[in-house]
Amino acid sequence: MEEVEKHDNAVSVEELSRLREEISRLDRRIIELLDERAKLVKEVGRLKRRSGLPFYAPDRENHIYRMIEDAASGEFPKKSLRVIFREIMSASIKLEEPLVISYLGPEATFTHQAAIERFGLSLHYIPEESIEDVFMDVEAERADFGVVPIENSIEGVVSYTLDMFVNSSVKIVSEIIIDIHHNLLSKSSRLEDIKAIYSHPNALGQCKSWIRKHLPNVPLFETTSTAKAAKIAEKEPTAAAIASQAAADIYGLNVLARGIEDKIDNITRFLVIGKQIPAKSGNDKTSFMFTIKDRVGALYHILEPFYRNGINLTRIESRPSRQKSFSYIFYVDIEGHISDERVKNALAEMEKYTVMLKILGSYPKSMRS
Repeated sequence: MEEVEKHDNAVSVEELSRLREEISRLDRRIIELLDERAKLVKEVGRLKRRSGLPFYAPDRENHIYRMIEDAASGEFPKKSLRVIFREIMSASIKLEEPLVISYLGPEATFTHQAAIERFGLSLHYIPEESIEDVFMDVEAERADFGVVPIENSIEGVVSYTLDMFVNSSVKIVSEIIIDIHHNLLSKSSRLEDIKAIYSHPNALGQCKSWIRKHLPNVPLFETTSTAKAAKIAEKEPTAAAIASQAAADIYGLNVLARGIEDKIDNITRFLVIGKQIPAKSGNDKTSFMFTIKDRVGALYHILEPFYRNGINLTRIESRPSRQKSFSYIFYVDIEGHISDERVKNALAEMEKYTVMLKILGSYPKSMRS
């Protein structure tokens, strides 16, 4: 009996070695294929440079992600494939042209997380202190693209981002939608040690029920970002920050509680801003802003052409124009690309009833929207 067990163990070790060698062979093949891909990418970069074409193409990116969705039918998880291809594309863009990405910082904010989710880890990032600075980086060509927040499913629209488009020449080239998960972080490893909680006002508001239940007597302090809160917690042993897992990793903090947001469907939408409107992808969104002539039924006449052309309005927002009392600028998102005939027709019709019409961008819809 003992000899049989020894034989079975020997067979198992032999089979394990064979399988591992097969995996190593496939790994080497993957590396060879990535090298082949890199050579093609460099050639694409040369052609783009010669033709003056943009190095980042959101329409092509979405095409690759749709290919993954269609092709991934085996054992390997689709979500993991998407992450892998994000980094392959990030490295590929760097091979073509080392792009610079500006974002609302500091490092480890949710905007930083969104930027990495879209562009990967291979590119150069510039953290900025304000949304205005991100816009200025792109306008002045200190950065190729910028990433800014635009709306949260709980807190609503980020008004300052909308206001920046009034006088800016940048265009929306892409959108990013991510789940927001808040964690309680501290240098301490015990919840009872916490004497103060720091975070951005939105994060504090999104976690108020959890705080009320678990730390009702602990004072709350607002910061300019969740990452700034993590920096404070890094230096104060009895302080806690409400921030992301990335902030815990970067600032060396313990996670005292995970997922403390009051609503599980806490989603934030971010915009990627650049200089050029990307090509049509087939599943696009167009954003524009306008002011209306002061006349009866003006807003109806403006929106009616979209109904007649079968175009879906996905969002409409108004903001004070700051140019005249009780006058407003309207911001609209519609389905379709600016090059679509029906979109062009609707915009041409509505322009008759506007004082100002400005196209902010046409870009691929997020795969999650």
